[in-house]
Amino acid sequence: MNIADDPDRAPARSHLYAMGLSDDDIRRPTVGIASTWTGTMPCNLTHRDLAQHVAVGVRRAGGTPMEFNTIAVSDNLTMGTPGMRASLVSREVIADSIELMGRAHQFDAMVCIVGCDKTVPAAMMAMARLDIPSVLLYSGSMMPGTWRGREVTVQDMWEALGERAVGRLGQDDVDDLARHACPGAGTCAAQYTANTMGTVADFLGLAPFGVGDIPAVAEEKTAAAERVGEIALDVLARDLRPSAILTADALHNAIASVAAMGGSTNAVLHLLAIAREAGLDLAIDDIGALCREVPIITALKPGGPHTSADLWRAGGTSLVAARLLAAGVLRDTVSLVDGRTLADVASDAAETPGQEVVTDVAHPVKPAGALAVLRGSLAPDGCVLKLGGRPDFVRSGPARVYDSEEECFAAIQAGTVTDGDVVVVRYEGPAGGPGMREMLSITGALVGRGLGDSVTLVTDGRFSGVSHGLVIGHVAPEAWHGGPIALVRDGDTVTVDSARNVLDLDVPDDELARRAAAWTRPARDVERGVFAKYVAVVGSASDGAVTV
Repeated sequence: MNIADDPDRAPARSHLYAMGLSDDDIRRPTVGIASTWTGTMPCNLTHRDLAQHVAVGVRRAGGTPMEFNTIAVSDNLTMGTPGMRASLVSREVIADSIELMGRAHQFDAMVCIVGCDKTVPAAMMAMARLDIPSVLLYSGSMMPGTWRGREVTVQDMWEALGERAVGRLGQDDVDDLARHACPGAGTCAAQYTANTMGTVADFLGLAPFGVGDIPAVAEEKTAAAERVGEIALDVLARDLRPSAILTADALHNAIASVAAMGGSTNAVLHLLAIAREAGLDLAIDDIGALCREVPIITALKPGGPHTSADLWRAGGTSLVAARLLAAGVLRDTVSLVDGRTLADVASDAAETPGQEVVTDVAHPVKPAGALAVLRGSLAPDGCVLKLGGRPDFVRSGPARVYDSEEECFAAIQAGTVTDGDVVVVRYEGPAGGPGMREMLSITGALVGRGLGDSVTLVTDGRFSGVSHGLVIGHVAPEAWHGGPIALVRDGDTVTVDSARNVLDLDVPDDELARRAAAWTRPARDVERGVFAKYVAVVGSASDGAVTV
């Protein structure tokens, strides 16, 4: 900021003096601290405190901190409601707002404090756009709850709804579980979307390895936040910018981390978006191919028994990096924000003796990949299967078609959906939703009713990181734009062949052509405001559902 000595910037200095800044403060490098604090959810509840500790580190290292805030949308609180349409839209708004503040105030460096699902990729997108020395601080997961002698997370809450529907739990049980599943501040307590993207930030090099592992309520987080403030000044001194960190090799490492840790399908959307902001070539099939090669080496929920707190105690993302580097999976030709190399991270990793959370590539938890990208007559532009380490399979079944999440959820709870069905949920894509809602209410109900391994779910919407089962999302082109998913009818045969990466609608081409000629876009209320803007510019899920 050219404020301290420019005679014409005296009016600007007057406002800085009004905030209590001295001439020395004004002459120091300014570090913008972007907080995504909100009092509407536990995920980001610690961010105001963390921002103050980051500011301590900035001042200690010779900088002047300037805190600002942006929005965040709770996926869990909006799940299964029209409010969930705001979630993916918020990624763009958060990225835009951080970018705008950076351009307006011309910070010398930046720290972005993130937590819930969309704040993490949004901050990285903004960092790529601004390309000033920056550090990302992931605020950390909540601790698991305890209920009736076992550890529980929000995953158990959603699956409890299905168990209630078949009589295994009563409403009193569900209400009691709700009081115990989420015991305090932090993001959802396993390798769901937020923690998946927190891990991605480490492996991309934008966040210091190990800091994000620390749970939100752990005492160690305070010192870590202060250290991040100091790193921001060090990054500035080295003039290390996101453009030097975000490389093709860094993307490779990030994708490998998603695969190795059984991460969320949302990572596909977000990695595509981050790559685009960084000017890097990345196709959805590139992600699918690497996920096929890398086995799952962590036993984390939803695909295993352990929580994020268990990973932290076991050795954290540094231990995962050490195992992947030793197996030749990672590329050590990358820059990390704290000045270390991946070899340094691996040598610094401290494994807890007897831990059962992280294995190695030679002895994986599951030998198959976490995700697969499918194409075919139902998804010409691609879609994402949450393979979850299961063996490859071929599955054909009759379609049960629903034009909204609510319609499908009601059918499942009513017992209409049965073994072998292929549930198709459409008009939930980026433009069609709008906002590409997550289908956790559906996947939770299916698993809770014991149908998670016998019913296939196909949608142009997306999934929570909590979701598991036979789930295929991000179908493109989406129904709103007349993609083949808009032409499916009840009883049509849908075939999934995961080994061949195929999702097909087994209907003759001439019949599909007749249906396409007769298809009209469903009527809906005209959007106003932010949704209207989003529908007008949002792209395909196969390209990250970006708006630029």
